[in-house]
Amino acid sequence: MATADEITELAATLAKLARTLAEQETRPTQSAPPSFPPERVMLTVEEAAERLGIGRTLMFKLLRTGQIESVRIGRLRRVPASAIQDYAARLVASASATAA
Repeated sequence: MATADEITELAATLAKLARTLAEQETRPTQSAPPSFPPERVMLTVEEAAERLGIGRTLMFKLLRTGQIESVRIGRLRRVPASAIQDYAARLVASASATAA
């Protein structure tokens, strides 16, 4: 059986541990900022459609009619990210011109 002195010492150790844990919970953690993958230069048709908020079928129609530029890499069809931005800018300019 533990003596009174041992129990007192154990209680003091447990109290110290509780204070240490409480301090760690209240301290803000300094973690590294989240790292995002680098912006991709070439997008799949599905990714390009998602960026525009349109469906895959409409995206293929825009590619087929040449309204959005795309390139073939082997058997793959890729859309330059800049082509999405250019298309959106043309849409905004067109809407502004017809509204004025």
